[in-house]
Amino acid sequence: MNIWYFSECAYPDLPPQDTYESVRVTMPTRHMDPERAASWWDIYIDEYQLAAELGFNLMVNEHHETPTCMSSIIACTTAIYARATKDVRILLLGSPIANRPDPVRVAEEMALLDVLSHGRLEVGFVRGVAYEVSATNSSPANMHERFWEAHDMIKLAWTSHDGPVNWQGRFFEHRQINIWPRPYQAPHPPIWIATLSPQTARTVGGHGYVAATFLTGVENTRKIFTGYRAGWAESHEGEAPLDRLAYLGMVYVGDTDDDGYAGAEKMLWYIRSNKSPHQFRDPAAYRPAGVRALEAKNGSLLNVGGATMEQLIERGALFAGGPETVAGQINRFSDEVGGIGHFLMMGRSGFMTKEETVSSLQNFAKHVRPHLEGARVPGAEAVAP
Repeated sequence: MNIWYFSECAYPDLPPQDTYESVRVTMPTRHMDPERAASWWDIYIDEYQLAAELGFNLMVNEHHETPTCMSSIIACTTAIYARATKDVRILLLGSPIANRPDPVRVAEEMALLDVLSHGRLEVGFVRGVAYEVSATNSSPANMHERFWEAHDMIKLAWTSHDGPVNWQGRFFEHRQINIWPRPYQAPHPPIWIATLSPQTARTVGGHGYVAATFLTGVENTRKIFTGYRAGWAESHEGEAPLDRLAYLGMVYVGDTDDDGYAGAEKMLWYIRSNKSPHQFRDPAAYRPAGVRALEAKNGSLLNVGGATMEQLIERGALFAGGPETVAGQINRFSDEVGGIGHFLMMGRSGFMTKEETVSSLQNFAKHVRPHLEGARVPGAEAVAP
């Protein structure tokens, strides 16, 4: 089990939650103090560097027009960590290629980052969350088709080395694709794709990429992984390796259970502050009909908004307590979903102090990781399917 450290690098200094309608898309930037934002970034970069020193791989993401994530340009933050660390893998999860107007630009950014990191990059592609349809001025219709065309175009850019190639597609056109530099890793960095549905996971399994799901809990994660394994079986021999399956959960490790629960309460800022109206959460045509039908039958695949800390722990969205408790929670979750090759640890949120984050990271490294099934240090081997 490979362990990855992750933070959304939020700007938590917001007005009271009952005074605004949405934390995404429409939150006025007058509520942001640039000096305070810079101070938060100093803390976040220090924490990422410490995580690398402790042997954790690093995960970075991006979101747009929201204080829940100040990492709005994933290439910038990844470039910092590429030069500030030496041995660990760095995962971009991910670039919302269904919303990006130019896939070739994405291919260029990722190839350069792979060179800057000396081949330590892992590239994650995401469709883009519902809130960002408005934030990126994109259409919610045909996003899956646009996603896969962008994916094909990026791979072509990475693997064409004999001069310019042409792309004429349904959504994108480019007369001359000839990126410099090309990726450090051959044929390209390992690819991850984020998914919240069994249907998409099945497609990802057919490609053999790493599938990652976030906060979906035991029952829904099991369904997503089952979909992946079915897709793998259709295109590959044998069972899907565990290193093709990844899960993200929130984590706080205290010295004791009570200490861990107190820290976890602070982490729940990420969920409790995440207010948004329906038109941002679920724009028309964003979700395929199959996903809507599945959720109508079984409930939302991502249903954590109103849950208590105890419910989140029970579902497997939050892992909290003392070291022995957290190790047991993670191992139990892995067993119940059929195994996890990558555990993505959302290790800080909201108004947690630097000291609290550092303490949790150190407790995880020293007291939790040695008890996880198959945990490895410092990280995953670079194998691009």
